[in-house]
Amino acid sequence: MSDEEEYSDEEEVSKKPQKKGAPAPAHHEDEGPQGADVLKHRQDQKRAELEIQLKEYIDEWRKQRVKEEEDLKRLKEKQAKRKVLREEEDKKLATMKKEEEDRLRRLVEEKKQGDLEEKRRRLAEVEQKRQVADKVSKDKAAISSNFKVVKKGTVDPTAAQASTGGMDKFSNVESARNDLLKSKEQLEEEKKISLSFRIKPLEIDGLSCDGLRKKAAELWQTIVTLETEKYDLEERSKRQDYDLKELKERQRQQNRQKALKLGLDPEALTGKYPPKIALASKFERRVDHRTYSDKKDLFAGGWDVIVKDVDEKSWQEKYTEYTTRPKTKLPKWFGERPGKKKGDTDSPDGEEAEPKDVDVDDFLEPPPPVVEEEEEQEEEEEEEEEEEEEEEEEEEEEE
Repeated sequence: MSDEEEYSDEEEVSKKPQKKGAPAPAHHEDEGPQGADVLKHRQDQKRAELEIQLKEYIDEWRKQRVKEEEDLKRLKEKQAKRKVLREEEDKKLATMKKEEEDRLRRLVEEKKQGDLEEKRRRLAEVEQKRQVADKVSKDKAAISSNFKVVKKGTVDPTAAQASTGGMDKFSNVESARNDLLKSKEQLEEEKKISLSFRIKPLEIDGLSCDGLRKKAAELWQTIVTLETEKYDLEERSKRQDYDLKELKERQRQQNRQKALKLGLDPEALTGKYPPKIALASKFERRVDHRTYSDKKDLFAGGWDVIVKDVDEKSWQEKYTEYTTRPKTKLPKWFGERPGKKKGDTDSPDGEEAEPKDVDVDDFLEPPPPVVEEEEEQEEEEEEEEEEEEEEEEEEEEEE
């Protein structure tokens, strides 16, 4: 809608109140056409002022509209530039993020590959040790004699191997403890690696019929060997279980006999924990009002301590009684004092001879050196060693 149409609408709106409004004030009858001309002139003047004011408003509005359009255009241009810059930054960040992820993935893969190589090497060593141990056990089973006499100066290789086997047992315990700390995925991965060592590929590509038959025969022989070893291990496990049960029963019987000898309950030493210390007889009828610590001290040799304390106390009492005794002055002797020898001077009146301090070390002399007894002991030890060597030589000759 144009400006002229808006202006015409406002004019019509301004005219309508004049038609529908209150009636115009009554004019005097003496007013004639001159008053009507004046009113019309005023209305024309007001309309002209309104038109001028509206034109000013329209011009101002158009200027404001142009300015707003320019600002909007400038903002759109800035937004477009910012969008382009943001897209470039997003591309750079995406490329950097992708490079970082690739680098981290490469590091993880390298670490995983290194761990796999280490696990494969360790499992290969374990498998090699197991094969050596199986071979040694088979060699031992083939030997008929179950004992061997070893000289003092020699070293038994089987004993050294047994010692290393003990270390292998401890290492197996440590490895089992580490397996408990591993996750399910790690155990599955190690299982796959171990199976890759045990399960070898067939490699039957390009084989003829004869080659396939030979391969089948080899596989059948391998299956027979494995089943034989499995059966042997099962029988060995059963025998060991039986031996363990028998040894446990023997140990239980020995503990029962030991408990009966000590005067305890027969089942006192067969439990998981050692029996409680009996601080008093179970046949005692009187109630003991002493505390547990007192009874424990008495049980652990406290009676000797009590006797020693009582003796010390009685000695202190007698010593204080002796030191605090009343000293009476003896009457003066008339004549010659008893025990006087010829040539001794007379003791002056009112004075008594003070006893001299006697050192106990003066009466103690070092014992004479015992030389003959030591020589006899050395001779006896040498004779015993010679007899042992002769007995060992006789045993070797008999063997």
